[in-house]
Parts: sequence; C-alpha cells; structure tokens
Amino acid sequence: MSVIESTTQTTQAHYTISEVAARTGLSAHTLRWYERIGLMPHVDRSHTGQRRFTDRDLSWLDFVGKLRLTGMPVASMVRYAELVREGDHTFDERRELLESTRRDVLSRIAELQDTLAVLDIKISHYREA
Repeated sequence: MSVIESTTQTTQAHYTISEVAARTGLSAHTLRWYERIGLMPHVDRSHTGQRRFTDRDLSWLDFVGKLRLTGMPVASMVRYAELVREGDHTFDERRELLESTRRDVLSRIAELQDTLAVLDIKISHYREA
C-alpha cells in the first residue's frame, strides 16, 4: 500500500490542519494548496467538513519535504503523486522520475563540493595571513 492511499484502520490518529502545520512547519495555506493541486491525497473530512490528516499523511508530507529539498519542481512532485495514485503499474515511471532527481542532486552535490574547496582555500589563505 502506498503512502498516499487511505487506510481503514479505526485506531489511527487524526490531526487538524493547525496540528499538521505545527508538526511540519508548513502553513495551513500551503497544506490547502498542496491538496488543491493534487500533491496531497484525498484528505479525510470530519462530519463537519474539517480536514482530518492521518499519520500516513504526515509521512507523505515528510517525503514531499525531502523532494522539495532536492529542488524537484512542484509539477514533477504532483506528477509523482498522480503516478502513485494510479497504482503499481506506474513503478517504472516513478523510479525514472526519482532516478532523474537523484542525478540532479548528485550534480548539485559535486558543485557544492567544488565551491566548498574554493572556500577552504580562501579561509586557509586568511588564516595564514
């Protein structure tokens, strides 16, 4: 079962949007936007219409946060979420999307290592002066 599929467990904790905002550091506005653009799965609602997030939603948001840190464009994150919702037959496309993102991250790491080396040389120069 994927992280954005709903669960039928009755013992699962539920969180309000303000609780999720406090736990994740995301604003309520961002959480609603994620839901509106399809980045979040269908979020359960109480009988009064209040959003009820689950631990599974929190795990998904953690993963989305990691994708954001990679620099993955929002459109690609939404595409990934769509693929997850479509089912197991999209494994290859999901893997390719993540592998492409991984290559981008490795390239950025190499650039940062080069930048760090330059900084170390400059710092060394100032220490010796």
